[in-house]
Amino acid sequence: MDLYIIRHGRPERQVLGDGTAADPGLSDTGREQARRTAEYLRSEGIDHIVSSTMRRAIETAAPLAEALGHTVEELDDIKESDHKNSVYIPAEEMSPDDPDAAHFFEGNIHDHVFSDGLDAFTERVSRGFQHIIDTNKSKRVAVFCHGMTTSAFLRTILRFEDPLMITVDYCGISRVQASSTGVRSVRSINETHHVRDLIEW
Repeated sequence: MDLYIIRHGRPERQVLGDGTAADPGLSDTGREQARRTAEYLRSEGIDHIVSSTMRRAIETAAPLAEALGHTVEELDDIKESDHKNSVYIPAEEMSPDDPDAAHFFEGNIHDHVFSDGLDAFTERVSRGFQHIIDTNKSKRVAVFCHGMTTSAFLRTILRFEDPLMITVDYCGISRVQASSTGVRSVRSINETHHVRDLIEW
């Protein structure tokens, strides 16, 4: 089966600060990125669509689901690594001078990125993708998730050490072929030609 793994579009900044987990929706730019991603993927023969349970992923999946008439399967196991944080600030807006973002520049970055620890996150993501593979044999599946979710899954295949080695841009597409025999083949990482002018470098 073929996996099209898509990072969500650019979200809004959200600072809650009261212990409530941040779960922002898409910005105007993010909605345009999602629209273009749907336009690009609509001719790929997608059989099924899966999304993280987080709002930014669900909203990114919506245009493709509408275009194809598919229902979106929401899967909690592929939500982002920092899902418990009460602050979400797009990386492009982060600065050590910003009081809402300053803590991201202090201490071990892994402590801020992985709410449940790297090992538990990797195990959860692996379980989620295995579910998708097991329930969609011989299909083409679009999976809308997150940057670290994508990196964690690719890490289980490519065996690189640092999960921060791979950066996936907003609406970047990574392709993996998954065989029922257990073979996983990475076909591409972070395709962005369809949204290149909408990404800040």
